[in-house]
Amino acid sequence: MARVALPYTRAVEPHHVIVWLFIGLVAGVLASRVVIGHSLGCLVNTAVGLAGAIIAGAVLNAIAPNRPADVAGIFGDIAISFAGAAVLLALIRVLTPRRSRLGRPGPPPMRRR
Repeated sequence: MARVALPYTRAVEPHHVIVWLFIGLVAGVLASRVVIGHSLGCLVNTAVGLAGAIIAGAVLNAIAPNRPADVAGIFGDIAISFAGAAVLLALIRVLTPRRSRLGRPGPPPMRRR
């Protein structure tokens, strides 16, 4: 049996996780303000920003797999995360039904005669 060499892996350091959370929070706040018009709260903004970063990172990796991982520093990471979070929020907004101010589905529109 042939042995397969595993790729080089690094341990995740705590300060990297803090930076990821910060980038996710900033990207989520920016995306929710642009797409929805208001903030969704600290935890939801962070989750949306991190999900957006994963989505945008996967798309960029599919488009240009050989590009360097960090080309524009933290501002580039925030911009990429913002783009992914904005697309995610736009998709969620399109796919979910509209609700009234009270959180219940509104009545059907009136027909004109």
